[in-house]
Amino acid sequence: MKRYIIEFGMGTDFHGQDAGKAAVKAVKDAVSRSCLCGLTEVLGLEDLNQSVQIQVTVAVSRPEEVNPVEIANCLPIGQVEVKAVKGGLQVPGLFIPRFGDKDDSIEVAIAAVEVRILEP
Repeated sequence: MKRYIIEFGMGTDFHGQDAGKAAVKAVKDAVSRSCLCGLTEVLGLEDLNQSVQIQVTVAVSRPEEVNPVEIANCLPIGQVEVKAVKGGLQVPGLFIPRFGDKDDSIEVAIAAVEVRILEP
């Protein structure tokens, strides 16, 4: 497998302080900046689920809240591996209980999405 692309994204949960929701948003942000048309047009890959491996690393304040299945569902192709690590950021926000807030913090997640291909 050789790396084809690495893309980064950021996601936030302004209310609720949910690290998992912030992580999903970060992965979707990374994916929204990439079009992998070169996989078929340049490399001639036909079975993208077998030829593509995706490694996702998400950094959040509470990695145990990240659901790997939810993260994998953000990626339309390939065999996906998800790793949640301690990181991200928490900054002061607003405490509005009816929005589900537990405190006044904003959860920020950072994601790195690495796409690897099996060389034809």
